[in-house]
Amino acid sequence: MSFQFIKQLPTPAEIKEQFPLPMKLAELKEQRDIQIKKIFKGESEKFLLIIGPCSADNEDAVCDYVNRLSKVSEKVSDKIIVIPRIYTNKPRTTGMGYKGMLHQPDPEGKPDLLAGLLAIRKMHIRVMEETGLTAADEMLYPENYRYFSDILSYVAIGARSVEDQQHRLTVSGMDIPAGMKNPTSGDLSVMLNSVIAAQSGHTFIYRSWEVKTDGNPLTHTILRGAVNKHGQYIPNYHYEDLIRLYNMYNELDLVNPAVIVDTNHSNSGKQYLDQIRISKEILHNRRHSDEIKSFVKGLMIESYIEPGAQKVGEHVYGKSITDPCLGWDQTESLIYTIADML
Repeated sequence: MSFQFIKQLPTPAEIKEQFPLPMKLAELKEQRDIQIKKIFKGESEKFLLIIGPCSADNEDAVCDYVNRLSKVSEKVSDKIIVIPRIYTNKPRTTGMGYKGMLHQPDPEGKPDLLAGLLAIRKMHIRVMEETGLTAADEMLYPENYRYFSDILSYVAIGARSVEDQQHRLTVSGMDIPAGMKNPTSGDLSVMLNSVIAAQSGHTFIYRSWEVKTDGNPLTHTILRGAVNKHGQYIPNYHYEDLIRLYNMYNELDLVNPAVIVDTNHSNSGKQYLDQIRISKEILHNRRHSDEIKSFVKGLMIESYIEPGAQKVGEHVYGKSITDPCLGWDQTESLIYTIADML
């Protein structure tokens, strides 16, 4: 057989029982979720910053980073809600390379998905305990969402997953905001079709069950840039891009129109320092246009402790082993700049 069945994984309920979320942290998440949801419903004018490493590869470094982030978050809390980006599942264009903590809790070790599931819950709970912040992750595998449904406050669907039926239907059963990225081709209609699907209720198979969902009204869009047929990066964060998407939203029967702009990936051409300039441009456009101000709910920014990126095995503490990120000093300065421009 082509499949080698290694071991039966515990159910989400069994994992949650083994690593339960303490009641005080469940209450913290509930309070945070209410604040975040208000932004997408238009009931709060606060701005979202979904910010953190390209990949959460090391618990100590991630917790160190989020502890620093929480201190800055307190100083800008009148204007900004910070959601740490703790991404533990990494889509790979060719299927090769580091696939995230879920696959390899030790980036230099062999894949161990059970150890990965446990490591992720342990890290998230530690982050919540130490910082009072709840995090975002990308849903790479829809069937794994229930392992983390009690600890995440935001979920992103990546550019390579946004057309997948199971991703769309799984989002329709979530009760937290979920962002649909535009596909790598840049086709905005594909992204909006995903929002339509996820905001609607469905009946489908999920984890060997027939399930029914009511739809997720907090599903929204994420602009991350595109790549053309020649492999060139095509940004889509400019004023004209935002207005175009705003107008496309108005032609559809969708609730809570909203977009988050990803300042890295194809928008920056993976030139991580450009995230600073891009962030400022988007904030300038929000000040220039009431439509854009109400529509653009926040930014996604990739940052870590050390700037840039390294290869697996180089062991530079707090430096990305996937895409290059802003360093901490640049990050702290940028957050204060964003707050001043709101």
